[in-house]
Amino acid sequence: MLEDGIWTSRREKAPRAYQPRNRRACIGELVQIDGSDHEWFEDRAPRCTLLVYVDDATSALMALYFCPTESAFDYFEATRRYLDAHGRPVAFYSDRHSVFRVAKKDRSAGGDRDTQFGRVLRELNIDIICANSSQAKGRVERANGTLQDRLVKELRLQGISGMEEANAFLPEFMADYNRRFAKPPRSEHNANRPLRDADNLDEIFTWQEERTLTKDLALHYKRTMFLVEQTPETLALRKRRCRVYESADGSIFWRCGDIPLRFQVFEKNPHVDQGEIVVNKHLGHALAHIQTLQNLRDFELLNSKKLTNREKNRLLQTTALLPDST
Repeated sequence: MLEDGIWTSRREKAPRAYQPRNRRACIGELVQIDGSDHEWFEDRAPRCTLLVYVDDATSALMALYFCPTESAFDYFEATRRYLDAHGRPVAFYSDRHSVFRVAKKDRSAGGDRDTQFGRVLRELNIDIICANSSQAKGRVERANGTLQDRLVKELRLQGISGMEEANAFLPEFMADYNRRFAKPPRSEHNANRPLRDADNLDEIFTWQEERTLTKDLALHYKRTMFLVEQTPETLALRKRRCRVYESADGSIFWRCGDIPLRFQVFEKNPHVDQGEIVVNKHLGHALAHIQTLQNLRDFELLNSKKLTNREKNRLLQTTALLPDST
C-alpha cells in the first residue's frame, strides 16, 4: 500500500484548508454547543465541565452551565435553561459526541436512530447538525478558549469555589460578556420560536425507553422489576409496549400509550443490596458477613413465641452455629 501510494502517513498528507464561512443572518438560526473540560476553579475545587451555547450570528453567549461531565442529563439542563431564556432555536450545531449522535454500527444493527438528546430536540421541533471537524464550529471553540482565561479569573475574583455558586453567577457574567463582545446580526429577525402550550418540559427532558408488559403484569428496567397494579384496564395491556420516564433525580413513572401505570418495585431479596459492588478479592469476606447476618436472623426467629418446638428444632438443624454463639 505504501509503494502503490494507497496509504500515506498523517505527516505526508497534504494540509487541509478550512475556509471561513459567513455568519448566519438571524439570531437563533444556528446555535453552536460544546463542552469544555477544564480546571475552572483552579485548585479550589475538582475539575469539571462547562457547557457552552454560542449564537452563530452574533457570537453571544446564550447559555452556560457547569456540570461534572458531558452527560445527557447535563445537556438536558443546559438546553432547558436556553429554552426558558430565549425559546426554541432553529438548529443546534455540535460535534459527534455520543450524546448527539448514534454510531453508524449501532444504527445498522437496528438500534435507536436517535439519542436521548436527539429525541428531546425532535419533540421540540429543533434540528441538530453534527460538525465534521472542530474548525467547522470555530465560534464555540474560540469562546471556550476565551472563557478558560476570562471566566477563570472572574471566578477567582468573586471567590467562587463550586459549581452551584458558579451557575448562579453565570447570568451576570454572560450579560457583561455579551455587552462587550457580541456582534450585531445582519437581520433584525429573531429566529427563536416561543415554546408551545403542549410542550411539557418536565416530561420531555426525561430519559425514556420502551419495555414490554409481561403476562404477569411486570416490567423490567435497569435490573429492577416493577409490578403493575392489577386492574381490568391493565390486564388488557399485557404484551403491549410501555414507556418508562426517568428524571435526573432518579424518580420513575410508567405509561402505556396515554394510560399512566400504578406500580410497586419488587425486591427479590429485601435483606441484600442488589446494587452493591464487591471487589473480587473481598468476595470471601462479603459472603462470610452475609452468612453471619442470615444466621443472626434465624436465631432471632428461635425466640419467637409463634414457632412450635418442631419448627424450632428444624430451624436449628438447618442453621449453622455461629462461632461466638453458645
